[in-house]
Amino acid sequence: MTDYNVAFDAGDVDGGVINVVVEIPTGSNHKIEWDREHAVMRLDRVEPKIFAKPTNYGFIPQTLDEDGDELDALVITADPLPMGIVLQAKVIGVMKFVDDGEVDDKIVCVPTDDRDSGDAIQTMADVPAQLIKQLEFHFNNYKALKKPGSTKVEHWGDAAEATDVIRESIARWQQK
Repeated sequence: MTDYNVAFDAGDVDGGVINVVVEIPTGSNHKIEWDREHAVMRLDRVEPKIFAKPTNYGFIPQTLDEDGDELDALVITADPLPMGIVLQAKVIGVMKFVDDGEVDDKIVCVPTDDRDSGDAIQTMADVPAQLIKQLEFHFNNYKALKKPGSTKVEHWGDAAEATDVIRESIARWQQK
């Protein structure tokens, strides 16, 4: 398998475009994670169906969030994207998130060329309110069976705030 952190960088962050590796397709309840040490995708666990991912879930190469993992990305598309693909995505915002007391932010993005939706989502204001509610429910509760109250969506930020988070994560990667 390709080592995504060698083959790809974070993208054109200043231009608002990032590279994203998809770990979990929309609708999957399989918690798949990138194993940096072995350069493979691993099944971490199978979640209850109620906690299937409401969007595609992946990471931005050559970044490290404060939790020590690559910076996560939520990719909004009408249909699931296959695990392991790399796409260029437009940054539209950030979900500020805390997991077990650690910062674990999620960059919200859309494919750069989405001819299906007509590029309908350009900013966080364009994200349907129902999807925001689904994401908040999912991330506030997906660990509730194991450890209630251990996750919290703190707030939603715009593309500028997301870009700051990405830059900080690139700096952490470069310092490792």
